Amino acid sequence: MKEYDRFEKGAANGNRSTRILQRQLENKDKKGNPHEYKIIVTTIQKLDTFITKNPQHPIYSQHIVLIFDECHRSQFGDMHTRIIKYFKKYHIFGFTGTPIFAVNANNSGNPQLRTTEQAFGDKLHTYTIVDAINDGNVLPFRIDYINTVKTKPDSGDKDVEAINTDSALLAPERISEIVAYILEHFDQKTKRNTGFYSFNRLANINDVAKNQDIKEEKEKVRLNGFNSIFAVSSIDAAKLYYAEFKRQMSLHPEKTLKIATIYSYGQNEDDPDGFIDDENSDSTDDLDVTSREFLENAINDYNKMFHTAYDTSSDKFSNYYKDLSLRMKNREIDLLLVVNMFLTGFDATTLNTLWIDKNVRQHGLIQSFSRTNRILNSVKNFGNIVCFRDLQEETDKAISLFGDKDASGIVLLKSYNDYYYGYKDENGKQQEGYEERIAKLIQKYPLNQQIIGEKAEKDFITSFGSVLRLRNILSSFDDFTGNEILKPIDFQDYTGVYNDLYEKYRVSVDKDNIQDDIVFEIELVRQIEVNIDYILMLVAKYHQSNCQDKTILSAIDKAIKSSLELRSKKELVDRFIETINAKTDVQKDWHKFVHKQKEFDIQKMIDEEKLKPDETRKFIDNSFRDGMLKTTGTDIDKLMPPISRFGGGNRTAKKQTIIDKFKTFFKKYFGVA
Repeated sequence: MKEYDRFEKGAANGNRSTRILQRQLENKDKKGNPHEYKIIVTTIQKLDTFITKNPQHPIYSQHIVLIFDECHRSQFGDMHTRIIKYFKKYHIFGFTGTPIFAVNANNSGNPQLRTTEQAFGDKLHTYTIVDAINDGNVLPFRIDYINTVKTKPDSGDKDVEAINTDSALLAPERISEIVAYILEHFDQKTKRNTGFYSFNRLANINDVAKNQDIKEEKEKVRLNGFNSIFAVSSIDAAKLYYAEFKRQMSLHPEKTLKIATIYSYGQNEDDPDGFIDDENSDSTDDLDVTSREFLENAINDYNKMFHTAYDTSSDKFSNYYKDLSLRMKNREIDLLLVVNMFLTGFDATTLNTLWIDKNVRQHGLIQSFSRTNRILNSVKNFGNIVCFRDLQEETDKAISLFGDKDASGIVLLKSYNDYYYGYKDENGKQQEGYEERIAKLIQKYPLNQQIIGEKAEKDFITSFGSVLRLRNILSSFDDFTGNEILKPIDFQDYTGVYNDLYEKYRVSVDKDNIQDDIVFEIELVRQIEVNIDYILMLVAKYHQSNCQDKTILSAIDKAIKSSLELRSKKELVDRFIETINAKTDVQKDWHKFVHKQKEFDIQKMIDEEKLKPDETRKFIDNSFRDGMLKTTGTDIDKLMPPISRFGGGNRTAKKQTIIDKFKTFFKKYFGVA
């Protein structure tokens, strides 16, 4: 619906019931008056219900074009058969990223309706995941295989087979170990607490979830890191994992994540053929009592978290599903625990990690993995897959089936050793690894030695940019911890130089005068920034030295220079250090100092620009709350003093001066006030 609206507002028409679908097919509006509906977006289930209720209908003899998205699903049973039986004059098209071939077809059902080609006719065009990655339309994957079921060295075949039984896979010890691993590695895999990026967030989720006709309202916010889905094998597994997450998070509040879960009847078992069952987002009526009660309690947790009022009743469950999907796209949920729901067709650019304890294969594997590889920014440069089962062989088979037999080098990221020590690419050319790039960086640009000349500066920008990109990839590998080579303070030094050059060349970038060969990896710099807590820790050390250890002052200066966020706060930090004496309590006095300075600067702006005091303070408070300074619209105008639009009063120039002062103020105090 959104894509059609982007092309032409109101071009397509949605429906939430078969009754509305029938009215649209009969070209009648809500009041029964004639109204032509050219494009209708619906589900195969609603269309099948319409056919069942209307075995004789004029629409069947009209020329209809049927277009099925995700046409590898729901197309091999009675619904598809009924559709092509009742419609007499039609063209039918199907789109899918994972077609059903003979090799991955289900062995049950109608033998004449097992493959996508049997259902939809000749293949018209192919655009594989390899093409999409090469074109920069989706990201490749990086996969971790975490061994969670260990057998004794002398285990026999029976013991080895037993690791695939529910008793072993759902053992409390294994569930506990996996939950502990996710909580321990969540920030690393999703790159949380590593810098901010700008994001357009949906502001009116509650209204949109209840009514698809409500206009979406977007607001620009600052986010850090990404979110994730955890796919498990059954409803029983989902219940065990959800309970264990709650238990461990209650014991370790510092690791608390925002977790939600959803499932419905049919999404309850691994499918041996690799299929992922259709989502039933409308009803939980067929769930057994225990599973429905558990889901009801989980939805109650969700309601408390987001101040909503959903439950498992038929009229509210579909709204819960919609609300949940919107909050996942908003990155308001850290981890969504599912069985099969959300593993096909769901796209969220902020989602970068799939934790998986489930047997998937062929099209089911590619579909579930592909939830993670939507493009967002340079920090998110691959989809992260963490497997708690051995899916390596199935992954290779799936990539070969839906890409080609040599596609794994494009679809999957290389190993830790390849990125760290280097590797030969598909053309036989040696690609330098992290270790070699760091060695060359140190040799060519020694610390504390000035880089002289534009060519040398550009070479350094290119060299350090490649280090940043490799480091961004390696930081998701568990093995990288402790093997960074550069000490944190030395890395800060290099980052400081990089930021100096960024500020030097930024004016040229803004004026489009800079040459094309200079590319700054600023999003990657932001995600490795130090924060104000680290600076205050250094200030406390300086205080403990009775303000004698000047090397700490140097370390503070380097740390601030290495951070684009903290550079605007340098004056604030320097002035605070000047106030330190024997009685200073660094943490408490810092907050008092910042509050006092902030109030001074606000009052100064109000006095200099003759702003309205109450409106100005409210505007500033809202900006800090939202993490973003809103300079469009009428907010700034409401703060300004009356200025004649005649008689020479330049209101536009005055407004821009005020905006510039607010930007400087916001940069100075955001994150510390």
